[in-house]
Amino acid sequence: MKYEFVIDAASAGQRIDACIRRFLPELPARTAQQSFQRRDVKLDGKRVKPDVRVAAGQKVELFCMEQAAPLVDVVYEDEDVLLVNKRAGISVEPDEKGGVTLSELALKHVQRKDTAAHPPKACHRLDNQTCGLLLFAKNERAEAILSRAFKERTMDKRYICLVRGMMKPPQASCKAYLVKDAKAARVTIHDSQVPGARPIITEYETLEAGPISRLLVHLVTGRTHQIRAHMAALGHPLLGDDVYGDRAFNRQQKVQGRLCLCAAQLTLDTGGELPQLDGKTFCVKCPF
Repeated sequence: MKYEFVIDAASAGQRIDACIRRFLPELPARTAQQSFQRRDVKLDGKRVKPDVRVAAGQKVELFCMEQAAPLVDVVYEDEDVLLVNKRAGISVEPDEKGGVTLSELALKHVQRKDTAAHPPKACHRLDNQTCGLLLFAKNERAEAILSRAFKERTMDKRYICLVRGMMKPPQASCKAYLVKDAKAARVTIHDSQVPGARPIITEYETLEAGPISRLLVHLVTGRTHQIRAHMAALGHPLLGDDVYGDRAFNRQQKVQGRLCLCAAQLTLDTGGELPQLDGKTFCVKCPF
């Protein structure tokens, strides 16, 4: 089977293997690796290795022996919603790194059944490197209902993550204040109110304790990078987080660039407006 795409300006300068992951997210990583091993990946018609850097406008061709996986990993779907299991490494909406987005794949998925289908709209966000449950609305009415439910915090979101060290106490509800720096694409955590800060509440429970601990985290509030930044501020950064975490420790554990954070459970409550969803809890298996 043959795949091809053209490098956009946002992806210029990246390694070709990273571009393939972003432009062909439905292609299993093992399949892409095998294509490189067989020298079946071409850049502007020339066979290349995975570490070659690309430029805008170049054409990538990849030949493989296997069919691609489904466009999205569907957990639940009805006429109003599409719930998918997002893999790490794909962005929900367009970003500065370029590549295909999960929203684009969701649109292709629904259009396979109905070419005139309303573009699915993500009702919440997950970072590029965060995996797990993500909910799309398939029509404007469902979008309004679900957006309001997330804003009013009637949806219950639970995450699993790996952190450095042992939590003391092993279970707690932590309050702080978060300031978002949009230009730097990061946030800072403060113990008290400062200009521009928004209150946050992060609850955690230790599932496994040790030099690396496994936590179940409940987001009472849902701010940008809340879990990553809040856990780092508590002295227990997430494994694989090179922005807020410990890069040296990540390299030592061989997880650099692989964030150990999964949106593992979602319980829905729309107050009766989408009754088929109310009270339902969906779970996915954590990949780490």
